[in-house]
Amino acid sequence: MPPIFESDIEQLVIELLQNQGFDYLSPEQQEAERSNLGEVVLKERLKNAIDMLNPSIPDEAKEQALRQVLNLPSQNLIDNNEALHRMLTEGIEVEFMVNGSIRGDKVWLIDWQDILNNEFLASNQFTVIENNINKRPDVVLFVNGLPLVVIELKNSADENATVAKAFTQLQNYKNAIPSLFYYNGFLVASDGLDAKTGTISSDFGRFAAWKSIDGVREDRATVPQIETLVKGMLKKDVLLDLIKQFIIFEKTKKQDSKTGLSSVETIKKLAAYHQYFAVNKAVESTITAASQNGSRKAGIIWHTQGSGKSLSMVFYTGKIVLELNNPTVVVVTDRNDLDGQLFDTFAGCRQLLRQEPIQAKSIPDLKTLLKTAGGGIVFTTIQKFSPDLPARGAQAGEG
Repeated sequence: MPPIFESDIEQLVIELLQNQGFDYLSPEQQEAERSNLGEVVLKERLKNAIDMLNPSIPDEAKEQALRQVLNLPSQNLIDNNEALHRMLTEGIEVEFMVNGSIRGDKVWLIDWQDILNNEFLASNQFTVIENNINKRPDVVLFVNGLPLVVIELKNSADENATVAKAFTQLQNYKNAIPSLFYYNGFLVASDGLDAKTGTISSDFGRFAAWKSIDGVREDRATVPQIETLVKGMLKKDVLLDLIKQFIIFEKTKKQDSKTGLSSVETIKKLAAYHQYFAVNKAVESTITAASQNGSRKAGIIWHTQGSGKSLSMVFYTGKIVLELNNPTVVVVTDRNDLDGQLFDTFAGCRQLLRQEPIQAKSIPDLKTLLKTAGGGIVFTTIQKFSPDLPARGAQAGEG
């Protein structure tokens, strides 16, 4: 058997991506497109995409949007990454003059409705030089010139090469060339056979395998995980769906035990494969059930403990509020503590939900919230629906 080299695994991944419609950009080609190797965005490709996707926006406003993308507002990696994610998913607000009046509009970097209007590129050995440090991630995927996925590969024939070592290499890249990761959607670490995916803030324990191509069945154990991941997770439509609807920046308050000072920590989270497929199935079922001749019964998702049901609810809600005409989503639990925990989870994911969740404080408050025509996300305990609540609630402390 001939020896297997890391470059062979790179080539396999590139070929799998090409089979899914990605164009290949060689190291020589991508270096020729950049004025210096400190640039991580393929600027001309991004500019062309902005021009094509925003034909009604004046050139000056499009230039303004391009500058915002290339000059992100912070020196902090996670802050810049979140800022870019907002630009991708919400558009970039610009102002310009029309007939002597100021008009506002949005510039879009990706066409979320028509995948064919976007350019997908795969490049290997993507050299980046930052602060005189030279690094070359194995494979980088670009959408409209933006480096949204970084893949690090190790040689499966080398017994010392592991997914954990590929993960460690990604962390080294983050520290050495952080500007590349300002634009990152998610990361992939692989030893050439096994593969796991996570975000720029995930520790290794949070990196997870993508085990299914279609969500109907898991691939056999004999199929390399990297093949399943590329064919399932990195399909063009799935990739864009994940970026738009299945990433959250969760805010949690932390207190330093020594100083007593509080701070807000941002953790970027990505849906696991079972969450992705379950949520999309639930959304599809809900749309059918809510249609004119629908049954009004969307169905039930069964979860095991620790499978991420709270975030599945967040992802489902974030998607259903866009798919339906401003629905009211009611989250019902049977305990005050669970109600509070879920509410805090949703409150920490406002960007995906595109609104503030509300916690009903009493039966009258719940009635008022449910009468609102403008939709919303309402949290309540099931006891607030009980007709004899005042008598029992006084005993239980339920209001």
